[in-house]
Formats: sequence, C-alpha cells, structure tokens
Amino acid sequence: MTNYVALAIPVFFLLMGVELWVARRRRAPVYRFNDALVDLSCGMTQQALLVFAVGVLGAGYLWLYQRRLWTLRGPWAWLVAFFAVDFIYYWWHRLSHRVNFLWAVHVVHHQSEDYNLAVALRQAVLSVWTIWPFHLSLALIGVPPVVFATVESFSTLYQFWIHTELIGKLGWYERVFNTPSQHRVHHAINPRYLDRNYAATLCLWDRVFGTFQEECEETVFGLVKPLQSFNPLWAQLQAWAALWRASREARGLDRLRVFFKGPDWKPGGLRIEASEVTRGAQRKHNPVLPPGLTGYMAANLVLAVAGTTFLLFTELTLPLPLQLALATLVLLTLLGWGGLMERRRWAPAVELGRLALGVCVAAAWLRDAHAAAALLSAAVALALALWFLRTRSAAHPAT
Repeated sequence: MTNYVALAIPVFFLLMGVELWVARRRRAPVYRFNDALVDLSCGMTQQALLVFAVGVLGAGYLWLYQRRLWTLRGPWAWLVAFFAVDFIYYWWHRLSHRVNFLWAVHVVHHQSEDYNLAVALRQAVLSVWTIWPFHLSLALIGVPPVVFATVESFSTLYQFWIHTELIGKLGWYERVFNTPSQHRVHHAINPRYLDRNYAATLCLWDRVFGTFQEECEETVFGLVKPLQSFNPLWAQLQAWAALWRASREARGLDRLRVFFKGPDWKPGGLRIEASEVTRGAQRKHNPVLPPGLTGYMAANLVLAVAGTTFLLFTELTLPLPLQLALATLVLLTLLGWGGLMERRRWAPAVELGRLALGVCVAAAWLRDAHAAAALLSAAVALALALWFLRTRSAAHPAT
C-alpha cells in the first residue's frame, strides 16, 4: 500500500522553503529555528514509532472489514469514505479538546508559539491510537481498506497547507472548505477563539454543530499554559505527567474525573478561565543558540530527516533489528537536540551515545543485522547509564 505521507516529504520541505522566502520578503517573523526544529522533531518521533504500529492498525481494520455489515464498491465507496473520514475527524478532534486524556495526546500539536507549515508536522505519537477506534467503524460499514487508507492520507495531506499566516481569507471557498484563516482561529489562545474550528477538509461540520468562528482579531498562538520546553520527547509526555500529578493531588472521585473532564476543569468543580492576550504581551520560550550549535543541529536535521524518510520507505523490507537501531538513533538525535538547546547537563552524554550508535548502525548496515542488535543494546545501555549518572549528579551535587 502506498505511503502518500512519505512520498510528500520532499513537497513539505519545498513548501516550507517557499513560505520562509515569502516571509522574509514581507519581513514577517514567521519562523524561529529552535521552534521549527522541535516541530519537525515531534513529527519524526511520531513517524519513526508509527513504523512499528502500522501492522497492528492495518490488521485490526482488515479483521473488522472481513466481518462488515455492508459492502461498498466503486464511486460509492470513495464518496462515503470522504464524508465519513471528515465527519469522524471532526468529532475525534472535538473530543480531543474536551476530554483530558485525549487532550494529553493532542496537545502536542498546539504547543508551538509560532504558526507555520512546520507546525503541521508537529504531531503526537499516540494520536493514531486515539482516532483508530473511530476509524474502525468505517470497516464495519464496508469501506475497503485501500479506499480508507487513501482517503485518510489525503485528508492528512490537505491539512498541511492550512498551517500558515501568509494566506488571508479566501472568499467563497471558506463557505465549504477549511482554510488557513479558519485554522489560525483553532490554534489561537484568544478567549473567543478557544475550542473552535475543528474541521479537517470541510468546515461544514463546524457550521452545523455550532463550533465555527470567523477570524476577526489578531491571533496569538500556543497554549493557555505554555510548555516552556524545547525537548521533543518531553513535549510528548509533559501533559501526561501533569494529568497524573493532578490526579494524585485530587480527592475521591475527582482522581478519576480529572482524566475525563476538560482542560479548563479543576478538582472541586472549579474552572480555569483564559485571560485576554496579545502578541505584544506574549513572551515566547526562546533560548538563544550559539551559531556553531545552530549549524551543527541543522546538519544533523538533514541526516535525521533522511533517516526517518528511509525508515518509512523500507518499513516492509528492512530487517527488524535495523529498523529498531535506526528508530532509536533518530529518537536519541531528537532527545539530544532538546537537551543541547536548553543546555541540560545530560545532553552531552546523550549526544555521545547517539554518535556511538550511529557508528554501530553504519557498521552493522555493511555487515550483519544480528550484530546491529547487539551493538544497539550496548550503545543504548551506555547512553542511558551516562544519562542516569549525569542526572543523579545534578540532583545530588557534591557538598
């Protein structure tokens, strides 16, 4: 089955280059290197781990399809799939903003305080698992697996271009389809914009179910409570840690309610009110990077994107030990970036472990896949040991 998202990766970067060029001509501060790097890192984390999940996801859909209630064929299959995928996305997306354990997954996509095409690639590792139960209903009504996979892929691809500040309103087109203007509202933290415009391709569902909002004031992006971190792996976990902490501090049934209530709910029935915010008053998390470090990470970004793309294209043919080694190398690269940008004491140890693993993977690629597994285990153990020692020494400094 064709992986359309993997095929589109060169187009993604081409369009990001065009956006950056246009933004500079307009003198619009659309991109920051550190923020865009984390956006891409979250996307690579998701895609690298998805390689090991796609078989389970596909098998589950196929199993239910073989027990379908109806059979859809020809144009009807495509038509039903288009509207059903879009309708399901709307409700999954809406629930992901209103139910805390779903929000803990989806929040990753909203953490960036910028708004550009790189933000479209900032995805949560677990999002495919939270929408999967919704998609299984399409198997039961008879949407063929190939039709579903194709329509769902193009729905995802459509949503890439709406993540930009450089395209204004589009007139009549906005009456039917989701656009950059409408999606800017969705990503904004202005009180009047919160929990609006959940659309994927069609804005029909927002208009029907009362969640549509026109863009009518300057948008401010990010979270009501900012992440304040450029660690892409912590970005995936931070909301879960906060949710677990809130549950432990709650009493009685509130310990369970905290997972099912909305992000604006607090134990005791209190509500968190969002305050008015402007771009001028917003203070973005923006650690300054030395030029040498910026160049080093930019060069490694090229390698990480190449490695992730290769992993996607060979997910059905590459031996499992090499898949694991390559995925681990990508994840260590992304973790190291976060630590280096925030000058964490453990970052050099992770970076050394990553470089050692890179040498091991290269050697094993030329020789033997079984050797790769052994070298991978040794390199990961070394990196984790060094990281543990560094964090322990930081937590308990010598007196």
